[in-house]
Amino acid sequence: MSEKTISETVVVIPTYNEADNLPEMARQLWALEVDGLTILVVDDNSPDGTAEVAQQLAEERPGGIHLLLRAGKMGLGTAYKDGFQRALDMGAEAIVQMDADFSHSPSYIPQMLELLGEYDVVVGSRYVKGGATDERWSFGRYLLSWWANSIYTRLILGTRQLDTTAGFKAWRRATLAGIGLSRIASNGYDFQVEMTYVAEKLGYKVKEIPIYFEDRRIGQSKMNMSVKLESALRVWDILWRHWRLNPSKRATLDADPT
Repeated sequence: MSEKTISETVVVIPTYNEADNLPEMARQLWALEVDGLTILVVDDNSPDGTAEVAQQLAEERPGGIHLLLRAGKMGLGTAYKDGFQRALDMGAEAIVQMDADFSHSPSYIPQMLELLGEYDVVVGSRYVKGGATDERWSFGRYLLSWWANSIYTRLILGTRQLDTTAGFKAWRRATLAGIGLSRIASNGYDFQVEMTYVAEKLGYKVKEIPIYFEDRRIGQSKMNMSVKLESALRVWDILWRHWRLNPSKRATLDADPT
């Protein structure tokens, strides 16, 4: 048993055209019976009506889900930054980030929250012992993902985390406050790498737990080869921006990072 179990949890889910996935995702999250769990959908004005679905769910379960509606597609990084800031403003003690497409199973969340009693951030990892990716992945796709995470990014940045692009994480409130969201510049999928690097440079304790990463059940992936290549190149920008960071550079909720 950990020293402390975190309650008052906000699950931040960025969405774009996830109307078909959102109702079942919400019901599975509510079925966890985590005390104080609230869902925050950050939607980029999806043309398929995702925002309207979120509003219908809010009427079905008042207080169980909130909607942050943005004007249009503004990038995954800004979606998470806006969602994290709203979650902090809501008073969350734990903030979970995850996809809406069931690549990340809600069943891992209670374990992640339990471990937040001992760690500053808990990562659902494909590449620690016991982790796995969907069997439908080709060998080439798996090899590229594994190499980008476990070799390329870690070699450049010197990170200890094996799954540097993981998008399934549980954060303590104080950890996100200490990172200082205003210092995070990445707008795309490299946001995950930047958050990984900054958290480690600031001295936060990271725990990776093994997860099974399933391919999305409904809809189309937003990740393509050009996005992957762009994210790989931006690793050098992340190194240049943050290599001087150390634990003395932690921010607070009331002050911008320096």
